[in-house]
Amino acid sequence: MSKNNDDFNSSYSESSFWQKLGKYAKAAGHELVEKSLWLYYAAQDPNTPLTAKTIIYSALGYFILPLDVIPDIAPVIGYSDDMAVLAAALATVAIHINANVKAQAEQKLLDWFG
Repeated sequence: MSKNNDDFNSSYSESSFWQKLGKYAKAAGHELVEKSLWLYYAAQDPNTPLTAKTIIYSALGYFILPLDVIPDIAPVIGYSDDMAVLAAALATVAIHINANVKAQAEQKLLDWFG
């Protein structure tokens, strides 16, 4: 992650996360939505330590910011920078992506994508 983690972390809000994810879920694609949900539900888990939550909220803050390195409206590659940031966060906090987190994400994916 960048040296601006605090900026992205402070940009995160639960309502902004759900608003962006709901609005762009189909355009962003199943994989990006799934990874975002894994991070979201891991951050909600009381057993996830604060250091991991800080990384997660920074990644999700980057995801919901309207200004990206690659604009989300760009065809095909618009979400590639978001996916890279989410993948880096996932690699760092992977131990906290447990079966419960994945089940919650899967249920939400079924609600949205069927």
